[in-house]
Amino acid sequence: MQAQCLCGSVKVTAKEQHQVSVCHCGICRRWGGGPLFAVHCGQDVQFEGREFVTDYSSSEWANRGFCRRCGTHMYYHLLDANEYILPAGLFQDEAGMALTEQIFIDQKPAFYNFREQTENLTEAEVFAKYAPASDSTG
Repeated sequence: MQAQCLCGSVKVTAKEQHQVSVCHCGICRRWGGGPLFAVHCGQDVQFEGREFVTDYSSSEWANRGFCRRCGTHMYYHLLDANEYILPAGLFQDEAGMALTEQIFIDQKPAFYNFREQTENLTEAEVFAKYAPASDSTG
């Protein structure tokens, strides 16, 4: 799959994925002005123009990257797993993609809803499913 930022300074190549998840946590909503529509791309992600990406340490376990020229959100990077989660909107060919999961559903504001039937995980369920084994506190 191919993606790029608004100005084209950063280009991304990742293995084909078809599942899109939505994160309703306060950090993602503050970062992008709404929920993050995310594609879990794993570890095998290549960046061209990496020198234009700035990382922000948004928590002890993850960084968020953005293009320093145009401000496009490029990824959420889980440090321990070295997994890249990219905004779905970076990929302009959405053929075959489906919304399959919503996380931090307990933090979703009441002013919007999605009609798709997805797995809906609360904050506690997210940490139980995705947190590193050594971190039992979430």
